[in-house]
Amino acid sequence: MAHEYKATIRWMRGADETFSDNRYGRGHTWSFDGGIEVPGSASPSVVPLPLSREDAVDPEEAFVAAVSSCHMLTFLSIAAKKRFVVDAYEDQALGIMTKNENGKLFVSKVTLDPRIEFSGDKVPTPEQIADMHHLAHKECFIASSVLTEIVVAGIPSP
Repeated sequence: MAHEYKATIRWMRGADETFSDNRYGRGHTWSFDGGIEVPGSASPSVVPLPLSREDAVDPEEAFVAAVSSCHMLTFLSIAAKKRFVVDAYEDQALGIMTKNENGKLFVSKVTLDPRIEFSGDKVPTPEQIADMHHLAHKECFIASSVLTEIVVAGIPSP
């Protein structure tokens, strides 16, 4: 069964921007179902200010957030099925951009660094937590869709 996911991306040239001189604002808006709108921009590390926006999400940040969010949601589902109680989950995810063998920049690695709080009578061991992270990585739709290396800090590779 196929699922569809839609996003509308809107950008407009400013009235005082020539565009053909490559000096135009990169700010734009991402719109999703349910009416949520997110300000988007090129990363200021890629396109200098004021042509980019620091107060907007850039595609690289969104990519890292998508990887982290998918891993978290999959991990939470696995933990619930194993009857563990998760009270909080916070991840300080980090993406690294490098050049590939063809000299093209790409997000080559995403490191997830989740802090998870459990409660209740049944608290997982460090080995069980590592196993749940490995399974979450294996089952995460986003991780299955990309070539980027994804690691969880403090969890050895299987």
